[in-house]
Amino acid sequence: MNESFPENLRLLCSYYKSIADVCRRLSINRPQFNRYLSGTTFPSNSTLRRVCDFFGVEEHEILLPHSQFRRLLQVRPIAEQEPVASTLEQQYFDKLNSIGQHGIDKYVGYYFEYYLSMAYPGKVLRTLVCIERQGSKTYYQRTERLNPRRTGKPFHGMYKGVVQFLGDRIFLHDYETLTNLEMTQTILYPTFKNRVDRLTGLRLGVSGSGERMPCCSRVVYEFIGKEIKRNKVFPLLGLYDFDDERLDDDLRDSIRNDIAEGEWHFRARF
Repeated sequence: MNESFPENLRLLCSYYKSIADVCRRLSINRPQFNRYLSGTTFPSNSTLRRVCDFFGVEEHEILLPHSQFRRLLQVRPIAEQEPVASTLEQQYFDKLNSIGQHGIDKYVGYYFEYYLSMAYPGKVLRTLVCIERQGSKTYYQRTERLNPRRTGKPFHGMYKGVVQFLGDRIFLHDYETLTNLEMTQTILYPTFKNRVDRLTGLRLGVSGSGERMPCCSRVVYEFIGKEIKRNKVFPLLGLYDFDDERLDDDLRDSIRNDIAEGEWHFRARF
């Protein structure tokens, strides 16, 4: 626990009319925020980033000794933010969030994502997906780790997006954060069992190789836990041969991109 963090946080809040106002704007419940202010609890990495983004400070700055942090604010004062009129786009997403969050808590956590790679034909790509709640909204992050060559450092791609639970289906929309040239949509068919195991669905996107043609691929999300050890999980990410013994038959059948006789649509598999 950083000893200066609670005092620095209280100083930042003093620029606003009330603690309740800060909690409302941050979508953090008041009892939890009070624990941050008292120093009994330290926020998670994602919550700390959200708090720092809101106040306009860096993560390392809010952990500075209080006297140093106070001098920093004197040079770069924090002006209270005025409410901004909601745009049509914000109204649209607020409406989605009002109806698309009920029931999503069950699916929060970490997943391996499997699908036939769009950039490397015939290869299965395994990525890491983290679905997390932040206040009243649900977000997710997909991490790709590619090392197709025998030498050189692995390439990491990062996608960030939002999650909605609508009509007993999970909708995920994201964008690629490195080049900002890609967006994907994934629709998953949720499990109605108490225990989340695997979710199947379809993923619509484009190849990272530069091809302009959109692609659709079957996808499987395999739940691996509410918490993970990244140093053990990251080495497992990357490209696999379709017949790799580390992929079981059920998984291969679920992501195989074929269409049966008599089918008119490309559909997810159970």
